[in-house]
Amino acid sequence: MPLSLCIELDHAEQARLLDIARRSIATGLQTGRALVLDVEQLEEKLKVRAAVFITLTIDGELRGCIGSLQALEPLAQAVASSAFNAAFRDRRFPGLRADELGAIRIEISVLSEMEPISAASRQELLDGLQPGVDGLLLEDQGYRSTFLPKVWEKIESPGEFLEHLCLKAGLGARHWSDTIRFHRYHALSFVES
Repeated sequence: MPLSLCIELDHAEQARLLDIARRSIATGLQTGRALVLDVEQLEEKLKVRAAVFITLTIDGELRGCIGSLQALEPLAQAVASSAFNAAFRDRRFPGLRADELGAIRIEISVLSEMEPISAASRQELLDGLQPGVDGLLLEDQGYRSTFLPKVWEKIESPGEFLEHLCLKAGLGARHWSDTIRFHRYHALSFVES
């Protein structure tokens, strides 16, 4: 069964979510906490529980990326929480400074549900991947990592995509085992203009 995003967002709804993300980061700079929304006041689509990732860039370079693979919060609050976390809690970067707020570009990815992938071999997995479309979650022996579909913009071959995903998890680039598990997902992504 093909994956479904389970949500469609028009331009106004996307703009509203991008505004919430930016306001949450600004609130974080002022208070040290994420923006907390009154969910009851939101439009219905923004109340739907959804898994989201927020990616922050400055001049095209990654400045933070954090989210959740599980739909734990209403979409708008998940955006606010993930935007704060991407700005201040991504361990790869120092917390965002006030003078960087105007320079960051915010991208929101709303994820579909996860679909388990059954693959008996590395090659079977690679043959089933859809470059540019699939996000991939890898789990094995307590190790875990994911790449959003947008990573295909920088890594074009499925083999290289999988190698980098294994390395991100802390495994060898060619790692494979009988216990390795994969899930695919899709994303609706939109970015500040």
